[in-house]
Amino acid sequence: MANMQMNKTPMPEQEPNVRNRNFEEVALGYTLEQAQNEAQRCLNCKNKPCVSGCPVGIPIPEFVGKVAEGDLAGAYQLLSDANALPAISGRVCPQETQCEGKCVRGIKGEPVSIGRIERFVADWAAENGLANVATAPKNGHKVAVIGSGPAGLTCAGELARMGYEVSVFEAFHTPGGVLSYGIPEFRLPKAIVKREVANLEKMGVDIELNMVIGKVLTIPELFERGYEAVFIGSGAGLPMFMKIPGESLIGVYSANEYLTRINLMKAYKEGAETPILHNKKVAVVGGGNVAMDAARCAKRLGADVHIVYRRSEAELPARAEEVHHAKEEGIVFDLLTNPVSIEGDETGHVQSITCVRMELGEPDESGRRRPVVIEGSEFKMEVDAVIMALGTKANQMSYGGTPGLEQTRKGCVAADENGCTSCPNIFAGGDAATGAATVILAMGAGKHAAKSIDQYIKSKQ
Repeated sequence: MANMQMNKTPMPEQEPNVRNRNFEEVALGYTLEQAQNEAQRCLNCKNKPCVSGCPVGIPIPEFVGKVAEGDLAGAYQLLSDANALPAISGRVCPQETQCEGKCVRGIKGEPVSIGRIERFVADWAAENGLANVATAPKNGHKVAVIGSGPAGLTCAGELARMGYEVSVFEAFHTPGGVLSYGIPEFRLPKAIVKREVANLEKMGVDIELNMVIGKVLTIPELFERGYEAVFIGSGAGLPMFMKIPGESLIGVYSANEYLTRINLMKAYKEGAETPILHNKKVAVVGGGNVAMDAARCAKRLGADVHIVYRRSEAELPARAEEVHHAKEEGIVFDLLTNPVSIEGDETGHVQSITCVRMELGEPDESGRRRPVVIEGSEFKMEVDAVIMALGTKANQMSYGGTPGLEQTRKGCVAADENGCTSCPNIFAGGDAATGAATVILAMGAGKHAAKSIDQYIKSKQ
């Protein structure tokens, strides 16, 4: 009989005033008892609406049912067959708008906490030495993957399972893409990223670092080296700015730079090779998950932190959990507020930010109500750093100029839902094709593209 508890089993967490001074993981994970209690809330619906909300097609009721029964090895097998990176997606996937958003238990209470159960199973498997690294015999065909972020790693893992010889070309000195440079340690420990990458290497995936495709090698040159297909999963790493006065002052960061220094280069540690300013008061402009990550990092470095966002809380694009955690940690939300200029002192360092108050008008093309300036509402906020977290766009370095490869008007690779592009032997997915989106959508794109690559290569035989 199902557990009819109305609310999710709470996730153990560090206390807010403890965690906002360290970079250790906030959520501590379920115990076996907690995981089973939560799994027993699943009704095992016949039509499985939760599965339709999962970009990688995890058989959710089946794997959750295995947890409820205590068959954790069976649960991991089902989970990892569908998802190449379960410990990662269990932590950073926005389940509330995907699988959990379609859970029947959410109609009259809270949905089953699918993500927390997924994380528990993946962590249990790692602790017990389980790794789903089985592959088909090598088929003699070679595929190149550009980028080792969630799209590239997923595509590589799926192809390796099918028996392909896969090489992943990563521009940075560390694999993982946004998983390594973009998401803070307190949300996604880098040891977990390294573990998932190591599992792919056990499957035979070759990861080549410091390989800037478009500079070191071009896509046509990859084909000359014997690769029969190329998957572009290079992400969207170019930051966007507001183009307001003062953005060139010392102390103005893009969220990309700020987070890369902290997450990939460990600038928060004593004696780190890359510097980061330990600011006193920081304004983070934006309202998405990246803004929350940057704000929470700045807080951990000792700053008084304000989120500056031009719409209301209802329009915040960040996950509700991330907003909740940020508030708990003491971050101030200046909503319906928009910067118009940044001012510096005589040495060129940030001294203040000038903002205006906003009100919401009619909906714009995104469906959200358009923010409108309130006349005469201008005010200054004294800050010594400003972090711009306004989104990113695709970097065309890896694929720009490739003969016959079409791009969208925003500079992304033009690809369909199966990852197919205007070139029959080139495939693309994730942020490189869609613009900035979520980790799990990138993983889904990598999985679909792997199937398309398999079909393409088999069609030539």
